[in-house]
Amino acid sequence: MIPFFVLIKCDLGKSYEVANELADAEIASEIYSTAGDYDLLAKFYVENGTDIGQFVNQKVHSISHIQDTKTILTFKAF
Repeated sequence: MIPFFVLIKCDLGKSYEVANELADAEIASEIYSTAGDYDLLAKFYVENGTDIGQFVNQKVHSISHIQDTKTILTFKAF
């Protein structure tokens, strides 16, 4: 499994709605509220060989009230 993170910027006042929709879709292993430029941080796992860009485009960007995302790839856990 490959872990990666997505920072999510939501429409004003919609971060809880976006977080609930992500949770209901059961695609993220963890979802956190954040302070700063982005509203949420979600952790995902995909099978080896999965196109992460396509996953984010199809599964995450399809959720209503998301303005912007930033995907963070990870390489090694310490």
